[in-house]
Amino acid sequence: MTTPTLPAPAAPDSPGPASPAGRAPGPAPAPASRLRRTLRVLAVLGTLPYIALKVAWTAGSTIGIPEGSVLLDHPAMMAVVNGISVLADAVVVLLALLLTRPWGLRVRAWLLAFPVWAAIGLLAPIMVAYPAQVAVALLGGPGSASAGPPDEPFLDAWVFPVVYGGFIVQGLSLGILFVLYARDRWGHVWRGRLGELPTAVSGPVLRACAVAGAVLALAPAALHILWACGTARGLSPELTGAYDADRAVVDAVRAVFLLVAAVATPALVLRRPARRAVRTTMALAWVSSGATGCWGAYMSLVALLPLADPGKEPTDLMTATYAGEMITGFLLAGCLAVVLNRRSRTA
Repeated sequence: MTTPTLPAPAAPDSPGPASPAGRAPGPAPAPASRLRRTLRVLAVLGTLPYIALKVAWTAGSTIGIPEGSVLLDHPAMMAVVNGISVLADAVVVLLALLLTRPWGLRVRAWLLAFPVWAAIGLLAPIMVAYPAQVAVALLGGPGSASAGPPDEPFLDAWVFPVVYGGFIVQGLSLGILFVLYARDRWGHVWRGRLGELPTAVSGPVLRACAVAGAVLALAPAALHILWACGTARGLSPELTGAYDADRAVVDAVRAVFLLVAAVATPALVLRRPARRAVRTTMALAWVSSGATGCWGAYMSLVALLPLADPGKEPTDLMTATYAGEMITGFLLAGCLAVVLNRRSRTA
């Protein structure tokens, strides 16, 4: 699963000097606590339903795929996509080990930061949207939280709670493990209030990039909000007819992550409001920029895949919206990475 970088400074990680190769020794390894071992097991177990289904589909099985599903239109392409998905979810297993084993503290920060940022960014919207879809369905909203429109089957109803339930377990376990790991290794980076951050963490270029990213986020956020409210602008007639409560929830959630990224990252760069906790602001910027950038990139790739019915393909405005999300997310993540780098050196 798929760019900020976190430095591995010598002084905070260890009182000794850095090695000639620039590798700073990390904190002294300690046995994983019972909590961390439990979370590691849960993270690994959470990957099994998704990996099992993807492996079965790659092998030619149609378990969970009803007859007439669009997933059967391009078997060769789906085999490639499924194989990549298995590898991406396997990264979660590797991260769960890395975050709980002593050797994980010796991994270079930049090598760890991107996959964690991407994994959490991809999982966070699912963790928010799927429970919201279930709640809407229970309250009698149009659409379903478990399957596509009845006349256009996508997957069997049981697949969604099984796979998304696994995703939620992955996201919660991996998120808590990373917080514990980052607290041990980089706890000094997020101490204090925004107003207490040194001016060295920002600069005119960085402030301009953060403001530009926030402004760029407004257009895709506005479109997601409009679609969630029922506006058909930018949607084809076929997509408008298939639009339901599930899709409205997804659009609303993506708009929320865009707006949070547009607020949290500039706040961190501008160091305002002064009394806001650095820890909270960094966490919001990390998760929201990952959700925005990674899902924008994923949907941009999906938009390139051919469909049997051209009327169901994303419109130009939808494709531009996904690209805007991707650019916004990666730009704001880059600003966050610079702040983390400079904050680590000055802490």
